[in-house]
Amino acid sequence: MSHKIVFLDRETLDANVRKPNFPHDYTEYAQTAPDQIVERLKGATICITNKVPLREATLKQLPGLKLIAVAATGTDVIDKAYTSANGIVVSNIRNYAFNTLPEHVFALLFALRRNLVNYYNSVRQGRWGYANQFCYFDYPIYDIAGSTLGIVGYGALGKEIEKRATALGMKVLINDVTDVPNKVDIPTILREADVITLNLPLTPETKNMIGAKEFASMKKSACIINTARGGIIDEQALADALRNGVIAGAGMDVLTVEPPKNGNILLDPTIPNLIITPHVAWASKEAMQVLADQLVDNIDAFVAGSARNVVAG
Repeated sequence: MSHKIVFLDRETLDANVRKPNFPHDYTEYAQTAPDQIVERLKGATICITNKVPLREATLKQLPGLKLIAVAATGTDVIDKAYTSANGIVVSNIRNYAFNTLPEHVFALLFALRRNLVNYYNSVRQGRWGYANQFCYFDYPIYDIAGSTLGIVGYGALGKEIEKRATALGMKVLINDVTDVPNKVDIPTILREADVITLNLPLTPETKNMIGAKEFASMKKSACIINTARGGIIDEQALADALRNGVIAGAGMDVLTVEPPKNGNILLDPTIPNLIITPHVAWASKEAMQVLADQLVDNIDAFVAGSARNVVAG
């Protein structure tokens, strides 16, 4: 059987995608709008998508589809209830961002704890030239060593973050949906952590799990980092918490709607000590190539009759 493979959003992956090891017809599109999905997937047996959503109304029109190979770990763009009920296998990418995402977390952590952005901007604005001595202390600086990191979500990435935190001399508090050694509850992490990093999927249970009440229970000197999914943090509550000094800072690599074509409350430049990066924590050159190789491995395995990294179907 010759398979028809369609990659709906090839532009999202800056890496070499090798050819699968079976007869196939391959088509790729840089990006795909919602109203183009059905036409482009007509006759396809394998769909590759990163962020193009495939919901029930769309999938009903694609009876030949056998595999959705998601070029990412998160699969919230797929209607998995429908795929499971209709024999469509969904695979995802796992354990590829083991260096890049933890490094991004710590880049944000260092910048926030040492107030690098505020000092950088103030120097550019001429503040140093008006100082009365050789330096100035407009913004508090805190050591990383000896501080407490709360890791919410203790999967592969959470474990890699823990390794780096321990090497830096941090105390680590861990929470996960599963039972793990030395697990502590969320209220304890909120109360005791100097920095909290979120590394868990967006689900109905995790949506807006960090809101005004949670920020109020954190230290005023604490920071929070989200490199997981937008929507886990209540964005309005975060903006308010930063403006009112409820917490000291935040690093966000994700927003509820991406890209934020219609704006986002967190993009207001007057919000203090907020660093936003455009969902690139996963995107080192090395990690993207690991992802691309695993993506094709998943497709090859499915066609060979031994599907791997299956999340539904």
